Amino acid sequence: MMLLQAAQAAAKPETIGLGSLILAGGWLMIPLAILSAITIFIFFERFWMIRQALGKTDAGFMAKIRDLIYEGKVEQAIQYCRARRSPVARMIEKGLMNLGRPKADIQAAIENVANLEVSRLESGLPFLATTAGGAPMIGFLGTVLGMVQAFMDMAAAGGSVDLSILASGMYTAMITTVGGLVVGIPAYFGYNFLVARIEKLVFQMEANTIAFMDIVTAKENPGFGGNYINR
Repeated sequence: MMLLQAAQAAAKPETIGLGSLILAGGWLMIPLAILSAITIFIFFERFWMIRQALGKTDAGFMAKIRDLIYEGKVEQAIQYCRARRSPVARMIEKGLMNLGRPKADIQAAIENVANLEVSRLESGLPFLATTAGGAPMIGFLGTVLGMVQAFMDMAAAGGSVDLSILASGMYTAMITTVGGLVVGIPAYFGYNFLVARIEKLVFQMEANTIAFMDIVTAKENPGFGGNYINR
């Protein structure tokens, strides 16, 4: 009975914890861990900022701006934009501050602010894109180094080839590859998700720019867009 239990214990595969796997990956797991932590931070920080930017502009924003402009309350419209504290509001605020100038100048001023707002929201995204491509490359480097070490150990062992030596090197090599993919794949999907959200905001900004320029044109030419004004 004792012999049977000993045989079963010997046949039972050894389980390895996650921590042991990470340590077995070698020193290249350290930069991968750092990249992973920074990627998580940037994703959630950018996600929150973009969500706030998208959620601060309501459907009645441009209607309120239109009414204030036609009532001659431009300063009140500027203060209304400042109270909203959103990219779209800051963009329209710049347009309001340039009322009275040629329409081309107004539109250029709005577009400059829009470019700055988009650039601010895109801060950190290049790091995610770099991590998406760089992390798997680091993992692949670990794979190559592990295989080189395995063959060096085999050469040092002389004519006798011990499979455990080869298996150990390949085992380390595969861990770094998995680590690189585990970091790179979420970074890739996170980057594209955030880019899609920013594109949605850009569309919103463009739509509001067109609406504002229509209001300016209708204000200068009362016969233009009368239906729009009375909506």
